Amino acid sequence: MEFTVKLGGNKRVDAYLGKFVIKTDQSKRTGGDESAPEPYSLFLASIGTCVGIYVVYFCETRKIPTEGIEITQKHDYTQQGKTRKLTKISLEIRVPTSFPEKYHDALARAASSCAVKRTILDPPEFAVSTVVND
Repeated sequence: MEFTVKLGGNKRVDAYLGKFVIKTDQSKRTGGDESAPEPYSLFLASIGTCVGIYVVYFCETRKIPTEGIEITQKHDYTQQGKTRKLTKISLEIRVPTSFPEKYHDALARAASSCAVKRTILDPPEFAVSTVVND
């Protein structure tokens, strides 16, 4: 997979993935226009949305309706000098009373195998370079 990231003026930075554009910006507090989520917020959202698709797959294979299911994601931080460090991500899969109780633990296990979480736990190597455009 390859995509292009372009600077959009001020603090806007957009990622172009095929026919999709993922827009980002910074808060007004940090000099942005707040026209879109910050990249770090999108990173965190990718965890919850990845868990969500695993929940969808789990339910589909068992013919369980997904209506009324939602995921709450919370973040714990500690202060380390001038910066905050993310120390814990908690995800609660909220299911309606009609959701079969026998699947509660299995649903959590399935959601825990989300690809974004697995990538964070076994991170890739990063290679960043500067190339002169022709």
